[in-house]
Amino acid sequence: MFNPSRDQVRQFFFTVWAKYRAGQALAGAEQPALDAILSHPEYHALLDQPERYQERDYPPESGETNPFLHLSMHLAISEQLSVDQPPGIRAHYQRLLTRHGDAMSAQHAVMECLAEMIWQVQRHQTAFDSAAYLRCLDQQGSHR
Repeated sequence: MFNPSRDQVRQFFFTVWAKYRAGQALAGAEQPALDAILSHPEYHALLDQPERYQERDYPPESGETNPFLHLSMHLAISEQLSVDQPPGIRAHYQRLLTRHGDAMSAQHAVMECLAEMIWQVQRHQTAFDSAAYLRCLDQQGSHR
């Protein structure tokens, strides 16, 4: 399993943005990463300044969203949807897409559940619970 370091993840997003700005071709995970970046114009200036933001910390108590974590979650969701893993996530996502009306809002609803599941795994040192993840997505689809 690919397990990049914090610096590698950040460098990946800086590189994708630089390649896009230079008109260079993207490959593999770079295209879905760019899709997430383009959907978040609030991160564009940050991605233009790797020397300033490569080492910056985003502690939870600061109240700031970690842009690299946020973009990484979009990438993870994109991958989950592309392979329908866990099985059924595509159908759950389609319901959220219908409910929310746009892809970013639907992905952000999925992201809430994914973040909760990751927190649970880390807190309890357990395996990822796909059934709980899908139940969370069901709940996301039932309220707004």
